[in-house]
Amino acid sequence: MHFIKTLLLFIFPVFSLNSYAQQNPTYNAGIEAQIKKVEQNLGGWVQIQDSANTWTLQQRMAFYKIKGLSIAVVQNYKVVWARGYGWADEGAKKTVTPQTLFQAASISKSLNAIGVLKLVQDKKINLDADINDYLRTWKFPYDSVSKGKKITVAHLLSHSAGLTVHGFPGYANNDTIPSVPEILNGKAPANTVAVRSQFEPGIRFQYSGGGTTILQMMVMDITKQPYDEFMWQQVLKPMRMMMSSYAKLPSAQKKPFLSTGYRADGKEVETKYHVYPEQAAAGLWTNPTDLCKYVIETQLALEGKSGKVLNTEMTKLRLTPYIDSSVALGVFIERKGDEKYFGHNGQNEGFLSTSTGSFKNGNGVVVMVNGDHGRLLNEVVYSVATVYGWKDYYTPKIKKIVPVADSLLDAYTGNYILERDSITIIRKGNRMILTVNNSESFQLFFSADQEFFTKEMPLEFTIDKEPSGIIKGFYFKEGSREMRARKL
Repeated sequence: MHFIKTLLLFIFPVFSLNSYAQQNPTYNAGIEAQIKKVEQNLGGWVQIQDSANTWTLQQRMAFYKIKGLSIAVVQNYKVVWARGYGWADEGAKKTVTPQTLFQAASISKSLNAIGVLKLVQDKKINLDADINDYLRTWKFPYDSVSKGKKITVAHLLSHSAGLTVHGFPGYANNDTIPSVPEILNGKAPANTVAVRSQFEPGIRFQYSGGGTTILQMMVMDITKQPYDEFMWQQVLKPMRMMMSSYAKLPSAQKKPFLSTGYRADGKEVETKYHVYPEQAAAGLWTNPTDLCKYVIETQLALEGKSGKVLNTEMTKLRLTPYIDSSVALGVFIERKGDEKYFGHNGQNEGFLSTSTGSFKNGNGVVVMVNGDHGRLLNEVVYSVATVYGWKDYYTPKIKKIVPVADSLLDAYTGNYILERDSITIIRKGNRMILTVNNSESFQLFFSADQEFFTKEMPLEFTIDKEPSGIIKGFYFKEGSREMRARKL
């Protein structure tokens, strides 16, 4: 992922949240007070000692240039409130309400896993069998890369099959849409390469939307149903997710509720949204309220209190890490103190989303936006976690800002190159500003003479200089990868 895709910042005119309130339900005074607290206490990954460290939702939607946002909150196994903000379609002056539909993107994979595991539960699939035992209209072409090992359904659900194709860009809704076999074979009109082995299965995690698309093919081959019909009958409808659909083209009844996707620069996605024939990986249209129903059903099934689709045994299996300690079957697992959470994020063209639910105590939240700036999602979730007292969930780093000599600040200014992005650092009085590709700008804060950070991204930067004092550039770590920007 490019640095620019990670460090995106935009400013646009502030709108009033109150101007959209008439489209939202009104709750009792206690819940309205909680909503207000969530709206006014967004926080980032870091807090600066002896400084104001929270923002309002209004400020952050403006800051990230997010047109529309929708949120639903789960407390004690119930959706306690849902609310929409901003524009579902700015040009049409259509506002976001709790019913507004967004593309769930990769959260689609979590619901797909429920559908696949329903077939396992019904003994139509064995999790540990070769996927080619179940594929009929298309077979996976094993080669020497897999080293004689067979790919299983569990491998595909846990992204441990060693396959190519991370994700999909989708298609403008006036494009020719490829079939699933064409997608899997990388054959025109598909716009991605073939889904093939990159290393032997069962070794390690490697995210593959291509692998999820194989599962889509498998579901259709086994059930002899269109994928969206199977998911509606077996997953969405039983969980009462009545607004949701995996249909490639939304029905006439759903179209009035669709939001329009927006690029990072605020422009509409061509044809307003992309179509994803990779339905299992990215094709779900839904809203936070419906996704919270899925969160709640998972929580209740885990405790043996429900079984609308999966029973308790299968739900426990779905939430059990496989190969990688943080990856289960269709969901990611995160530990916060003594509590564990299951969740998934989503990113389609012009849409971003996040979903999380606790293993115990019935807490959860879903946030969806029709924009390309994902950092806001975490800031909203942190606010919900704080307001509702999720122990140990929001634990920001606390940093103290230190004064840095003018001579050093001046030495840090200049032009840098990071992969394919150009970066400039300038001084504006006492403020240091980092600009990416002459457009996106961030204020820098120094925690040491050679260490700086921004409030937006969970990255800590270190100046790289020679013993003579000449500045070579700066570097930071992103996961296990160290990235370096070279000073020109």
